[in-house]
Amino acid sequence: MSDAERLEAYDAFSRAVRAELSEMGERMDALRAENKVKTATYRQLFAMRMTLKEIDRRLAERGL
Repeated sequence: MSDAERLEAYDAFSRAVRAELSEMGERMDALRAENKVKTATYRQLFAMRMTLKEIDRRLAERGL
């Protein structure tokens, strides 16, 4: 794999992480609007969002 291909793969990964992070926020907002913040689904989304935020932070630190 060339350097350009590797960079494109990292760029695609970062776009996917950010898209999923946005989707998580929207799903959590919908549950919050229904006052379902204590549900298992909301808590799972919260944990997934925290993980994605950490990945996004690390990518951003490296300019990706």
